[in-house]
Amino acid sequence: MQNSIPKRILPTIVLAQFAGTSLWFAGNAVIPELVQELKLTEMAVGYITSAVQFGFISGTLLFALLSVADRISPSKVFLACAVLGASANALTVYSDTFLLLMLSRFATGFFLAGIYPVGMKIASDWHKEGLGKALGYLVGALVVGTAFPHLIKYFSADLPWKVILFATSWFATAGGLILYFAVPDGPYQGKKGEFEPSAMVRLFKNRNFRSAAFGYFGHMWELYTFWAFVPIMIAYYGSVHGHVYWQISLWAFAIIGIGGISCAIGGHWAVKSNSKKVALVSLIGSGICCLLAPVMFDLPFYLFIGLLMVWGLFVVSDSPQFSTLVAQSSDSKYVATGLTIVNSIGFAITIFSIQLVNMIWAQWQSPLVFLVLGVGPLLGVISIIRYELTPQS
Repeated sequence: MQNSIPKRILPTIVLAQFAGTSLWFAGNAVIPELVQELKLTEMAVGYITSAVQFGFISGTLLFALLSVADRISPSKVFLACAVLGASANALTVYSDTFLLLMLSRFATGFFLAGIYPVGMKIASDWHKEGLGKALGYLVGALVVGTAFPHLIKYFSADLPWKVILFATSWFATAGGLILYFAVPDGPYQGKKGEFEPSAMVRLFKNRNFRSAAFGYFGHMWELYTFWAFVPIMIAYYGSVHGHVYWQISLWAFAIIGIGGISCAIGGHWAVKSNSKKVALVSLIGSGICCLLAPVMFDLPFYLFIGLLMVWGLFVVSDSPQFSTLVAQSSDSKYVATGLTIVNSIGFAITIFSIQLVNMIWAQWQSPLVFLVLGVGPLLGVISIIRYELTPQS
């Protein structure tokens, strides 16, 4: 059955995932313009960024509670959320008050809950074997998709800033339509689950599901905080060494974007090995980078950047493999529910991690602060080593 999968399936899912997740940081790409347009204070910038995260968490919790993508065709859910998310993203243009701006970004995040985890559900319905490889491409698409609005901004520098929001909205809508018409329900889709609120609790009673989920939580403690602080790390390095590096955004894009490549490489490696091993190596690699963080800032600039690039490679390459292990250890009727609730909790953890590191950094302004990130990989390793491999893992 695996060899009979049409060749268009995976590339179509990857393209749709890339298009849909371009909504995620579309608002971030135009934050300076929004601040100027609405005369917002600097404190508002953090709220704008967090609104999408809170929306995503709320959406994933509701989708998981109602088992939406396990009861309705996931391609239909993806299309509906792509259109609604694109509409909410476009409404950002017409938000003439801070409250409306927050609501539009929250709604964008809410409907992303029907794009990112549902895309992984669709991939799992088509790939009984090689799921880690498939999800490697999907998470890679997410990583690049989050940076895509910045690329649009670069090429549309002479155009109104609103073009970025409209372009990402049209792109996301097109992705949803392409997936809906080109990717039917997969052959490995389990029997449609009934509405059962206790399904989430039952999933966590499975030892392998718990191991994969808690490993993912450790990974998420580190991931988004690292991404958030990459520009700050580079700027701090410049201040320490008496230099001003004007290409901070370019270096940050490279350090974060390189994770898309490592996700794909990790996916191929998982086919030859297994997802557990890829996740372990990634956690250990990023954990070592956390420990080296305090001494990185004493190195020559390009060596400093090189180590950040290595960190960028390791920090996200385990993400698709954790999703693979979560999917494989979920009840076949509630795979989307399992993926969605784990995503929801994971993203909630990122908010706590970001705020904690931000608070400590504001107090001390010391590279020692980044040692806090190492807690995530450590706990992740402890959790994932308890995962018991099966033939399909």
